[in-house]
Amino acid sequence: MRQDRPGTGAGTPAGIPAGTATGTTAGNAAGNAAGPGEPTDGAGSPAGDPALRARVDAALGDFLAEQQLGLGQIGAGDLDPVLDALRDLLGHGGKRLRPAFCYWGWRGAGGPDCAEIVVASAALELLQAGALIHDDYIDASDTRRGRPAAHRRFAALHRSRGWAGDADGFGAAAAIILGDLCLSWCDEMFERSGLPVTALFRAKPVFQLMRTEVMAGQYLDVLGQHRGGPDVDAAMRVVRYKAAKYTIERPLHVGGLLAGADPALVAAYSGYGLPLGEAFQLRDDILGVFGDPVETGKPAGDDLREGKQTVLVALAYRQADAAARAALDAGLGDRVLDPVGVDRLRTILTETGAVAEVERMIEARTGQAQEALRAAATVEPAARAALERLAVAATTRRV
Repeated sequence: MRQDRPGTGAGTPAGIPAGTATGTTAGNAAGNAAGPGEPTDGAGSPAGDPALRARVDAALGDFLAEQQLGLGQIGAGDLDPVLDALRDLLGHGGKRLRPAFCYWGWRGAGGPDCAEIVVASAALELLQAGALIHDDYIDASDTRRGRPAAHRRFAALHRSRGWAGDADGFGAAAAIILGDLCLSWCDEMFERSGLPVTALFRAKPVFQLMRTEVMAGQYLDVLGQHRGGPDVDAAMRVVRYKAAKYTIERPLHVGGLLAGADPALVAAYSGYGLPLGEAFQLRDDILGVFGDPVETGKPAGDDLREGKQTVLVALAYRQADAAARAALDAGLGDRVLDPVGVDRLRTILTETGAVAEVERMIEARTGQAQEALRAAATVEPAARAALERLAVAATTRRV
């Protein structure tokens, strides 16, 4: 049931240079280095897991360094801006939640700490990067993590070089290509992690399903914005497939199956991961309206300007009177909605009780996830402690 797992002395994964932070010596040393006064989990990592994040970042850096060699042979420097844009996105913010849940899904199923699982988990961050790049173009967002969104970045490059044609069209094309490249590379990085083929074979169907679900959820999100008519059930379906499964449940499944998790543990991961993933996205919906731009890296009220048909909006619409509904209809999707208009919609969301109701939903789902984790007797202790902390971090965040 838990076969084919590399041990901590399994060596450097295929394609990853020896002696990097993802290697077994440097990587495990980083994983055991808690800072002064920081609480640790059973594996010795700080409560916020900065050591695991550093290992994920190092694995991504090593992988992109390899890809740069290949792109250099193809484009003789012309492709450098493509990789620069991806490095910039990966290097400025990002919670690395998906790699963390994949890693702890592995550890919870009895998998040992090793470089290979860090590399496999890091591949999920490339999937996230591709989804964000495409999402920003779909939503016509100007910024991501406080910096120009990829399509805006490439449009600015076009203008600065004085190239022919439409700068915005070039930016859109380059961003779509970069997002597609990320989707391809996430698969390549996962398969080249150094984990045994039998382990990859067990997890690959769920890895592929996860990618299908998030793209289907993205379409449902776009459909909701254009079809209109706020609906709580439809909005929750977007939450489930665009975010909840993709952020927590499926990464846990992938990590667990890589380690040979049995069906009972996979089901336990769903009992924890699905409600927690929903709570995570519901928190994100609140931040999309009320979050501090300095912390979120996105303009205040951007979700309102984009016309996002979130659970928050659907609940407000259901409880609003005729005047408030008219204000919602007029303001949602208004790309030039000014701060006064944003405040007006915020007031409606608050006064209808929608914000309070979403907060109750977050609390209930977080509690459900925590109960499911406590009931999952076979989860290894170090992973259980980490997942308990991640449940709090995912739902009480400000970014």
